[in-house]
Amino acid sequence: MRTMKNVALGCLLSALVALVATPAAAQQLKLPAASPAAKVMQEVGVTEISIEYSSPGVKGRKVWGDLVPFDKAWRTGANLASKITFSRDVTFGGKPVPAGTYTIVTLPSQKGWKMMLNKELALWASPIPYDPAKDVVTVDATTAEIPLRERLVFVFSNTTEDSTSLDMEWEKLRVSVPIKVDTAAHAKAAIQSASEGSARMHASMARYVADSTKDYAAALKHADASVAIQSNWFNQWIRADILARMGNYAEARKAAQISWNLGEKDKGFFFRDQVAKALAEWKNKK
Repeated sequence: MRTMKNVALGCLLSALVALVATPAAAQQLKLPAASPAAKVMQEVGVTEISIEYSSPGVKGRKVWGDLVPFDKAWRTGANLASKITFSRDVTFGGKPVPAGTYTIVTLPSQKGWKMMLNKELALWASPIPYDPAKDVVTVDATTAEIPLRERLVFVFSNTTEDSTSLDMEWEKLRVSVPIKVDTAAHAKAAIQSASEGSARMHASMARYVADSTKDYAAALKHADASVAIQSNWFNQWIRADILARMGNYAEARKAAQISWNLGEKDKGFFFRDQVAKALAEWKNKK
């Protein structure tokens, strides 16, 4: 009987060893992480701000000044240092920060916290191998007492079209830094880019229609639409060329002259010779 039990036990152990040794089985084994991964994202106007971090728990421990020592750089979470990504330039705690991804490093202190954004994205372990020379900014953070928060979280609060507050909350402490974005400037740039793109599209269509179908009336409509969106040397030249093909040299000369005047201010005036030649040839044409 004992022998049979031993045999059965041996078979079970062999099966377990085989299971653990099987890569597919190992990949399917999912256990709770001590500090689970987390992500949070917030749009501020047209700027996207996102954070990736690992969320440790209090678990009955004394956090501040013990688990997280005072006056030593902290990776602001567990495992790999927390990372923040800005899709556009921002001001962080009142200081300019270019678009990009940075690690969030904090300096906890009973005298007041500091928060740094660092270029090194692979900060690990405790204490972390932190190099202040790689900081993009160092700012003062505000702190406030909160009800017990078992797991560390990052929260965006008081969000408007132009600003938000980055809050790190854990145990009974909230650490905050204001973030601001120039939404009006970003929106203006986006509108300008869209207008330029639309103007280029109509100019390209005007040129294509004129060259391929010889439907100059339809081509002229696209050229006019392009000029109406944003007048530049290129679409004025396309318009001038179409008007000349239609035999309207008086209007063609006017458009070519506008193209020349605008082109003289542009280093990319690569149709300079063609426009100059047209102005000379069309001078006496009616």
